[in-house]
Amino acid sequence: MTNLADRPTFDLLVAEGTTASGTIIPPETDEPGLGLLLAHPTTSRRNGAVAGAWVRANMIATVDGAAWGHDHRSGSINGPADLRVFEVLRALADVVVVGAGTVRAEGYGTLDVPEHLRGLRAEARCADELVLAVVTRAGEVPAHLLADPHVLVVTSAEGAACLGPDLPSERLVVAGTDDVDLRAALTDLAGRGLGRILTEGGPHLLADLLAHGLVDDLCVTTSPTAVGPGADRIVAGDPGRPAADLRLATLLRARDVLVARWRVA
Repeated sequence: MTNLADRPTFDLLVAEGTTASGTIIPPETDEPGLGLLLAHPTTSRRNGAVAGAWVRANMIATVDGAAWGHDHRSGSINGPADLRVFEVLRALADVVVVGAGTVRAEGYGTLDVPEHLRGLRAEARCADELVLAVVTRAGEVPAHLLADPHVLVVTSAEGAACLGPDLPSERLVVAGTDDVDLRAALTDLAGRGLGRILTEGGPHLLADLLAHGLVDDLCVTTSPTAVGPGADRIVAGDPGRPAADLRLATLLRARDVLVARWRVA
């Protein structure tokens, strides 16, 4: 059972673009305050970049822009404030979409919603189980995830051929021929009732999603540290891709940690 006393209180600085001074959000069972701030639009208002879906990205970065710390993992730059938001965002999602490289680097396994957030998830009417969708162009997924019934593989037709016949077809999202068609893949997920889509990167997948206009909002935790050169930014890849215009919707502070939710224009 999570000890809520170990979680920091947030000061709410901006809500829906308006200054919200004097409002605090303490950690509570089922996180009603944080859950309300971070809730996805209801089905009837889910008019996002992908029909029937709301696509949210969640990332953490250092003050100098690094997406990971000395060990090439985001876990070395996060802390209790980021964890509090991270768990609520997952509790409010139907599916978590992650690139295969990040899955391997971060050691992803079966996703679970903490006991103290099960009520929040039920109230939001999310899918019964939190699904992990691994994006892989080449069909390369760790064996332990291929054996997990709550894991979907999002790949191209060429990648699907590399996976072989053992993976049940209902756990396969095939979108594109030699590369993954991300819009088609997200549309497929929405059609399966997985319309509240959360992506946790990595930086190359987020770059692709932003470049194709497929992100509705972006949550970024700023970790109060600087790691120096060497790490990717939270958006990596071709510098010639179009920029995404953002509008600040929510800003939270827990001591020196900032958590912002940006709406993508």
